[in-house]
Amino acid sequence: MKTTPAQFVRQVKQEVAKITWPTRSETMQGTMTVIVMSVILACFLFLIDLIFAYAIRVIVG
Repeated sequence: MKTTPAQFVRQVKQEVAKITWPTRSETMQGTMTVIVMSVILACFLFLIDLIFAYAIRVIVG
């Protein structure tokens, strides 16, 4: 069954009407979660890097 351009536009409008956008509060909460988790991961990787650097210095002399 082939869809005409008019049918396609109607279907797109119906699908767009189903979208629920996050509130400003939900967006801010999600953004803060990403920022905090990024900082935590960066600190963790920094510590792991320090440990490996120290271990290599000890092994190599």
